[in-house]
Amino acid sequence: MTTVSSPLNGRAIGLAAVPDPVFSGAMVGPGTAIDPVRERTEAVAPVDGIVVSLHPHAFVVVDADGHGVLTHLGIDTVQLNGEGFELLVAKGDSVTRGQAMVRWDPAAVEEAGKSPISPVIALEATADSLADLAEDGDVTAGQTLFLWN
Repeated sequence: MTTVSSPLNGRAIGLAAVPDPVFSGAMVGPGTAIDPVRERTEAVAPVDGIVVSLHPHAFVVVDADGHGVLTHLGIDTVQLNGEGFELLVAKGDSVTRGQAMVRWDPAAVEEAGKSPISPVIALEATADSLADLAEDGDVTAGQTLFLWN
């Protein structure tokens, strides 16, 4: 069982509220989303594992069970070409839950006309393999978002 923690401080809102049909329709995979606090912050690793994909706006960490967790910082933020994002780790690094991965400013993302809402996705999972999904209420970085069987 993999415990997936929140990479951000904010409010859990669930995938259905994500302003992007690919995420809201769970086409990438099941999970939830965080509406982050509007302050310069660090997104942290949601699980212990290896960084297998790393972009300024998104990263994937795969844990020892082979579970890949995607954290996507904002919607359409790829269009910002990395501006306002600072990578704190490298692809291939081993990371621990709660370790800072990317520094960014959700308020600046919003000012640039993009949504800072951040999906946290269980890649290659089925919806029924997730339990205790946080889909509303305040969350802090490191707090459990969902369990993955």
